Amino acid sequence: MTEGWTYAKAGVDIDHKSSAIASLVGELKYRREGRGTMVRKKNLFASLIDFGDVYLTMATDGVGTKLLVAEELGVWDTVGIDCIAMNVNDTICVGAEPMSFVDYIAIDHPDEGITKAVGIGLEKGAELSNMEIVGGEIAVLPEMVNGVDVSGTCLGFVDKDKVVTGEDCREGDLIVTLASSGIHSNGLTLARKVFESAGYGMRDSCPGLQKTVGMELLTPTRIYVKDVLDILSKYEVHGLVDITGGGLRNILRMKEGLRYVIDNPLKPAPIFTKIQELGEISDKEIYQTLNMSMGFDIIAPADAAEEIARNYDGAAVVGRVEKGKGVLLEQGNILYENY
Repeated sequence: MTEGWTYAKAGVDIDHKSSAIASLVGELKYRREGRGTMVRKKNLFASLIDFGDVYLTMATDGVGTKLLVAEELGVWDTVGIDCIAMNVNDTICVGAEPMSFVDYIAIDHPDEGITKAVGIGLEKGAELSNMEIVGGEIAVLPEMVNGVDVSGTCLGFVDKDKVVTGEDCREGDLIVTLASSGIHSNGLTLARKVFESAGYGMRDSCPGLQKTVGMELLTPTRIYVKDVLDILSKYEVHGLVDITGGGLRNILRMKEGLRYVIDNPLKPAPIFTKIQELGEISDKEIYQTLNMSMGFDIIAPADAAEEIARNYDGAAVVGRVEKGKGVLLEQGNILYENY
């Protein structure tokens, strides 16, 4: 291989995706009047809806090409956890508590075995989030879908005086990370292509990995709801960041005019180092594509951050906030300035 893999080379260009999103949002101009209007603030992980003394929140997401791994292995009972996780982990980024969920499954042909297994994961994810699944939809689309797609939408709530937007971040804050469970549900297109190009199938073992390639990639996304809500009840928190698509660039959603420096990143789990090694992927590319074991970031005053790092599972101080702009990964002096 003459040059390393990138997400764009694998078929997903995050800059083009951002342009496509902007073109869609540019057409959404109607504004509701009365109760239930949206709070006009950019870059939130979940939308805020004014509803009297509280904000309601909405977030929507899916499992992505992790489903192709599930299909190849015939293992469907974990992807429901991923579907829940991708939504609730965004919901808590504004300080909100997940409350209700609806799922959407698009399938080419009804299969009771698959839908039952997906339901097992959805139920587990709901339990881990203390959230009820109140409805959903199974659409049979043989002319449009080849296989199965799983997504959903989460409704949450937060008291107005407890909302977290990132605007309170300030110089001197520290960045605490909560460790990920693995690759979560982003960057699977890149991961799959890397393993395939190196000659590894989803059922194969790979040196350095404890499980087969496919089972490593199917490790369910960690749900951070209980830890983060507990942290919010005990400590002053200025910013919350779900490290999903975009990797460290997601931190750019926090207050502008500051530099968020990652000076002590967690040691990446073997799945990440193996993907980077096999794909000859640069540090800049992989830290903006995968979570690299840093699944969820909390920005807080130094005393609070250090205490959080001591008291929560998989937590560690990984960075600081200083004057400047962008997100700086000190190893390699890599600066991300565009979200």
